[in-house]
Amino acid sequence: MLKTTMTGIYLKEIDNGFELFFNNQLFIKHTVEKPSIFVGVGKENIEMYRGNFNIKDYLVERIGLRFVAVTPTDSGYTIQFSTFKGGDPILLVGITEEEGRLKLEYTQLDESINRFWLRVVADKSEKVYGCGEQLSHFNMRGKNFPLWTSEPGVGRNKNTYTTWQADVKDKAGGDYYNTNYPQPTFVSTKKYYCHVETTAYADFDFRNPHFHELQIWEIPKYVLFETADTYLELVEKMTAVFGRQPELPDWVYNGVILGIQGGTEVVEEKLNKALEKGVKVAGVWCQDWQGKRITSFGKRLMWNWEWNQDEYPKLNQKIVEWKQKGIRFLGYINPYVAVEGHLYKEANEKGYLALNEAGETYLVDFGEFYCGVVDFTNEEATQWYKKVIQTNMIEFGLDGWMADFGEYLPTDVVLKNEEDAKKMHNAWPTLWAKTNYEAVSEAGKLGEVVYFMRAGYTGVQKYCTLLWGGDQSVDWSRDDGLASVIPAALSSGMTGCGLHHSDIGGYTSLHGNKRSKELLLRWTEMAAFTPFMRTHEGNRPDDCFQFDGDDETLEHLAKMTTVYTTLAPYTKSIVKENADRGIPVQRPLFMHYEQDEKAYDIQYQYLYGQDLLVAPVHQELQTKWDVYLPEDDWVHLWSGKEYRGGEVSVEAPIGYPPVFYRKSSEWKALFKKISTM
Repeated sequence: MLKTTMTGIYLKEIDNGFELFFNNQLFIKHTVEKPSIFVGVGKENIEMYRGNFNIKDYLVERIGLRFVAVTPTDSGYTIQFSTFKGGDPILLVGITEEEGRLKLEYTQLDESINRFWLRVVADKSEKVYGCGEQLSHFNMRGKNFPLWTSEPGVGRNKNTYTTWQADVKDKAGGDYYNTNYPQPTFVSTKKYYCHVETTAYADFDFRNPHFHELQIWEIPKYVLFETADTYLELVEKMTAVFGRQPELPDWVYNGVILGIQGGTEVVEEKLNKALEKGVKVAGVWCQDWQGKRITSFGKRLMWNWEWNQDEYPKLNQKIVEWKQKGIRFLGYINPYVAVEGHLYKEANEKGYLALNEAGETYLVDFGEFYCGVVDFTNEEATQWYKKVIQTNMIEFGLDGWMADFGEYLPTDVVLKNEEDAKKMHNAWPTLWAKTNYEAVSEAGKLGEVVYFMRAGYTGVQKYCTLLWGGDQSVDWSRDDGLASVIPAALSSGMTGCGLHHSDIGGYTSLHGNKRSKELLLRWTEMAAFTPFMRTHEGNRPDDCFQFDGDDETLEHLAKMTTVYTTLAPYTKSIVKENADRGIPVQRPLFMHYEQDEKAYDIQYQYLYGQDLLVAPVHQELQTKWDVYLPEDDWVHLWSGKEYRGGEVSVEAPIGYPPVFYRKSSEWKALFKKISTM
């Protein structure tokens, strides 16, 4: 033993190395034969096509830092890592406790190194979660996860025909790990989280039975470990580091946000039709409020962020009228400006746009149109864009918007801060979120305005009022359809973003995918048990069944919005819990049933708060559904039948999603009220 401190750090000397413990947990084991750190030199090639990235690495050299020299300090240890005994140190690691967390801080002594691997002790039975928003696998054990914000891809499964077509035609197929929101943070069933402070490309590999290997394309600033006695306490500690999402505005709970396009008259007509059928409506979301364009992909928007009076005549008056009826108006914005618009001209003249290597304005191809990149490393540009949001959106009367994109920053742009764009790429979603947050906060509208984002990275938690699952396919596929948004919500919640929702019915209709009526109905059911209900027409509305497609669909929407609004007091309470403690609204079963081994492998059910269990029907043509219940006294929401736990099968016709509540819940009177609807 070299030293024991009162801080929970314990470094034990072993043959040819050391073991590093924190709070009685072994995190790092290092020997000459099996070093904990490898470094190297690589040459990457990164190509972007419309937000999809082809990333290849030529590894020149990888070497183990086998030899160490440990020096106790007043606050912990300093360790020098070398490639051979008595050699010059390559890397310096400072080990300290900081506010109850184990911190490994790295100092690079060889400037040629641009690859880094850290091995964290693991065991065969361990499971891991998090890494931002993961849509295919909630438990990530057994796979590696590249962490790079990007378009998630169409289909997200290389074995499907849809993904194959997307790859061949558009280089846009994606894979199981592609996500708008990655984050170099994971949670272990050993009840700790690990966070790597970096914005470089990373790949967390959880395939080895004895260690997790964390690869980063730079020497990271530091790595944090923190432990807890429960998962509830663990996410609370984690969100104390990253920040927490604010509560949603009260008006959100008044009903669904109807996604409608096509102009003032169309919106008025569809809104009135929904209201006449008894649909509870909190707002209308018109993403084409600033105009649109038609491309081969489908309907796209005119990226010039101000009211288009030709598309939406008298909108300024209608927003006031709708608001008087309790219906808010929401729009759309992203961090780019189209070359045809006056905002591009203004930003370009003032030097607010990112440049290319020749010193000219960088133009990004978004699919048959080009845009400039507002440079958020330029403080003047950021202030200008916040003013655009405040003047053209908030002051105009918008109470919310989709803050889209954030994952498109090309790796060869030249930014004002002169930082390498390969390092800024992952940082970009958080800068975009911060811009929105400050625009709203400085306008005095925090808590009244809601904006929803799909892109994220470390630190986005405190700046993102609401996460959205991105562009799912309008189908039943597990990797990219209805099912995929359940692990997406669970994984993002385990990484500190506990407010999540998705496009009801999905978005992407390509390569023969067309939204069916049944899919829309089932997605609507699930959305009623999320903190935010919002429909979307999709990229090809004519290929997608819509919320007003027939009377039966409108009646179904009316029923589910009534469920949602009735449930509002309960939902508000768990949203507040997320704001106060960072405990997500949609939770994995094991968060409250830690002793239940089966709960750790369930990714298509969730606890909605502590007292509701939701098992969405995510396959077509099903009228019965198998559900796993942790050991507790459960009541089936619709029939009132009681269950103790285990595998159960329940009737699940459309309109009656498999939902259970805890018999001992203080909210059971509210749940019983819903059961009669």
